[in-house]
Amino acid sequence: MLILTCPCCNIAADETELLPGGQAHITRHGPGSDDADFETYLFMRENPKGVHFERWRHSMGCGKWFHAARCTATLEVFATYSAQTFGPPQHVIDAIKSRRPDWQGPV
Repeated sequence: MLILTCPCCNIAADETELLPGGQAHITRHGPGSDDADFETYLFMRENPKGVHFERWRHSMGCGKWFHAARCTATLEVFATYSAQTFGPPQHVIDAIKSRRPDWQGPV
């Protein structure tokens, strides 16, 4: 079972208390963007086998959104962090690289 620690309330919650929100750090294009940009924003997602950055909501707890870095193949959780970031913080990158030295970083 997947267990994530909510960085907002510091409670370790299993996946039944959480709501998945898909891939994290997706760029949303503003006014003036073309249809291709909007299509990419709506439909094009990474689905890697390995390290992945995801959005989660602590729906049965504090109700806040957060991000998680985890391995999709093993369910290993590297870190959870605030959703108010544009990319993974350095401490998250360091946590991943300490356990996966061959990891190349976010694409």
